[in-house]
Amino acid sequence: MRDYVPTRQRGRPARVRQSGLARLAVLALAVLAFAGAALSASISQAGAPQPRLGYGYDPNREVDVELVLAVDVSQSMDVDEQEIQRAGYVSALTSPQVLDAIRYGPTGRIAVTYFEWGGKGEQVVVADWAVIHDEATAAAFATRIAEAPLNHRQRTSIASALDRATTMVATNDYEGLRKVIDISGDGPNNQGGTVTAFRDRAIAAGITINGLPLMMKSDKDSWQTLMNIDHYYEDCVIGGPGHFFVPVHSKAQFADAIRMKLVLEIAGLLHEPRILPASGRKPVNCSLFD
Repeated sequence: MRDYVPTRQRGRPARVRQSGLARLAVLALAVLAFAGAALSASISQAGAPQPRLGYGYDPNREVDVELVLAVDVSQSMDVDEQEIQRAGYVSALTSPQVLDAIRYGPTGRIAVTYFEWGGKGEQVVVADWAVIHDEATAAAFATRIAEAPLNHRQRTSIASALDRATTMVATNDYEGLRKVIDISGDGPNNQGGTVTAFRDRAIAAGITINGLPLMMKSDKDSWQTLMNIDHYYEDCVIGGPGHFFVPVHSKAQFADAIRMKLVLEIAGLLHEPRILPASGRKPVNCSLFD
């Protein structure tokens, strides 16, 4: 299948193919470098940016993005895959690329939480909301993830995971310029209600949902690959302004994929996606497994 090509047609998600990760990485880092230079020039010419003032204003609540990392630990995820996921997020959150993306933001701060999910009502908050603004705060948050015991659940309720994530965004103590749910998974929703209803509820609340469909099984005939989980995530799970997904086809790609995904989410580099699939396909029946 050919790479996607840019177009002026709106309303499609950006689909970051693995073959294009290296090119996208160069683009993202170039944009970050430009943003950093522009910010430095602005400060040197006009002084430091002034905080927004007003009745009840609390600068400690303002962040560039409220980011929920919702990570699949359902039965189909074996221990090795769970460990790779954990290590990938820990590495990404403390990487120079992600820290630069945070540093160059309007406030230089993000609020982030990390929870693992399985079936209905099976969401475990591994690292609750915290602000990351430098190496020390990133390391402290990453350590909480790395040191927590692994969780394992039976079913796959993307609906419940989105419901919990939406509530966590609505009830936290922060005011983000953007609100993002970053959800990973290797199978379709099979419990907890209609996934598109919970997706639409999140979008209506001003939240963008980005996806990390996992297709890492070494067996090329595995049901995750045969079902085209990437198509399912594209049609049934993700949505909102600038939404996109990164399919992961091998364990070796996971760390690079999540690092680049976090850079794009934090920097907001795909705010206006204009991507059209190079080849057509039938839409996924999102209610088939609900």
